[in-house]
Amino acid sequence: MARPITEQERQAAGELLRNARAAMQEIEGYGQERVDRLCRAVAWATANMDTATRLANMSVDESGMGGRAPTRRAKVLGILRDALRQKSMGAIEEIPEKGIVKYAKPAGVVAALIPVTSPYVTPAGMAIYAIKCKDAVIFCPHPASRKTTNETVRVMRAALKKLGAPEDVLQCVEAPSIPLAQEMMAICDVTMATGGPAMVRAAYSSGKPAFGVGAGNATMVIDETADVEGAARNTRISKTNDNGSGCSADGNLLVDSSIYDAFLAQLQKEGGYVVNEKEKALLQAAYWDAEGHRTPATIARSAEAVSKLAGFSIPAGKTFLVVPEEHIGKQYLFSTEKLGIVVAIFKYAGWNQALDMVRQVFETGGKGHSCGIYSYNDEHVHQLALVAPVSRIMVRQPQSASNAGTFTNGMPMTSSMGCGIWGGNSTNENVSLKHYMNVTWVSRPIPEDRPSDEELFGEFYNSEAF
Repeated sequence: MARPITEQERQAAGELLRNARAAMQEIEGYGQERVDRLCRAVAWATANMDTATRLANMSVDESGMGGRAPTRRAKVLGILRDALRQKSMGAIEEIPEKGIVKYAKPAGVVAALIPVTSPYVTPAGMAIYAIKCKDAVIFCPHPASRKTTNETVRVMRAALKKLGAPEDVLQCVEAPSIPLAQEMMAICDVTMATGGPAMVRAAYSSGKPAFGVGAGNATMVIDETADVEGAARNTRISKTNDNGSGCSADGNLLVDSSIYDAFLAQLQKEGGYVVNEKEKALLQAAYWDAEGHRTPATIARSAEAVSKLAGFSIPAGKTFLVVPEEHIGKQYLFSTEKLGIVVAIFKYAGWNQALDMVRQVFETGGKGHSCGIYSYNDEHVHQLALVAPVSRIMVRQPQSASNAGTFTNGMPMTSSMGCGIWGGNSTNENVSLKHYMNVTWVSRPIPEDRPSDEELFGEFYNSEAF
């Protein structure tokens, strides 16, 4: 149970909020062109190659998680692209046949909860969407990566100052704590919660509107029509991107028995190391404690580091660990979320079994988040979409790089993915620009659109009452 908030923390929260509201008043009159320029400035401040590399290294040095390559800067570029292509003030949508015009307004002061696994890209993306809507943001970093998040916010504030905009549009809690984060959520206008289930539950119980995310357990179905080489390559990309730190990274592979051996062989060519039964037991003991909780020292670490921690060695050039598994369920831990470079692989016989295994996986964990399929059979894609309890399905794409938006699909770019009612969230959507604004609907009269009673009641019209 969290300790009570101190008076010093309460006063600090109040000062941050006052500064944020004052900054919002200053930018209230900014037009679309000026706001877009600010968005470009804060994006460049974090996504230029030098700074992105420095922040990536700083993140790894501070938390021990993720990779040093600045691959995630692409997310900032994509969010900037999406933001610049949309209006965020005045009339943003018209529906003439319904007499409706929609007007955008700021949402207010945003409390932004930042996960340890994404301490610089998530704040940068949130800042772009918020500034676009003329919101202010108060970032609440994870204690284990607070220095990286504070530095990210510092460089964005410097960009705002250089353009004559108030720096306090973006602020960061310097000494984060659970009580202080709870206070920020309670006094701000809306919370954007990207992180673990406890954080999201706290956001929803804050008494203010919140957009949260859910746990992932991304599962890929590889059917008999799949391009084995392409699917294996994408699995490697998904698993090794930032050491599998994202909840979208492939967690389970369900493979048709007719191509299972070929696919497993191809995974090894891509750098996968298939553990034997002894190594599997060692890996499980290192990855989870006796109560089934993940060990922090395994999250988003390299394959070499994880295998060493588990007590076995892997050959040079192996970058992710493949665990053959037959069973699904909470007691079979490799079928649950891994958040790292470990992927479980299952064999299925027949499409109906594949669909049943998908249901079992998401009953185990990750319901509402995402899954994917490597198939050229559109009926299989259709059937998976009908039964999978997830908010997004990626077809022939690397899961971790795609469901949060990429330059080769139409998903809204984001670092926060709602999991709908399945995952205890308020939205199924990728949390993006629309979630950072209020919208006023203006309605004008239209010709009457009132069907007859006969049309409405159909076969029941004039029948006896029930």
